[in-house]
Amino acid sequence: MYLIVGLGNPGQKYSMNRHNIGFMACDYWLKSLNGSDYREEHKALTRRFKIEDTEILLAKPQTFMNLSGQSVVALMNFYKIPKENLLIIHDEIDFPFGTMKLMFNRSPGGQNGVKSVSEQLGTNEYARLRLGVSRPPHPDYAVSDWVLGNFAKEEAVFMDQYLEKACDAIESFIFDGLSKASTKFNGPVKFT
Repeated sequence: MYLIVGLGNPGQKYSMNRHNIGFMACDYWLKSLNGSDYREEHKALTRRFKIEDTEILLAKPQTFMNLSGQSVVALMNFYKIPKENLLIIHDEIDFPFGTMKLMFNRSPGGQNGVKSVSEQLGTNEYARLRLGVSRPPHPDYAVSDWVLGNFAKEEAVFMDQYLEKACDAIESFIFDGLSKASTKFNGPVKFT
């Protein structure tokens, strides 16, 4: 079984925030698979399904970003999921909007959700899909305000294409492995 976790904050007021792009990717993927609603378990909204006989657990922790690791570790323990089958999807301010990068065994940097996952797991040895949301436009603009702000209208226009490519990267991680998926998907998305 694979555990695919999108990071974000629960609640309607956060739904279009840059910080919630992990949740958005999960929702987009589930919708593209004609999946039904999530269920609640282990402080997360989850959905189990199969693709080509591979069992997948999709999860959106409901603990708020800074405590995401509690839910991730609880799900991994309950379903006995090895850390090599874990993928964390999250926002990344160091990349421009529309850029993505699959990576493994890197420090969390300033991403508090990833920091929580690493602390709870006791390691950075897991895969992440970093989705660029750009940096604030001005150095005086607080990063916390930026990530808790909504995407700009000119970005929202390309959101479906961005999320579709992110979902392709998720599936490639599962079926091709991290190395091949990285080669195929790391870099900017070509929007049309």
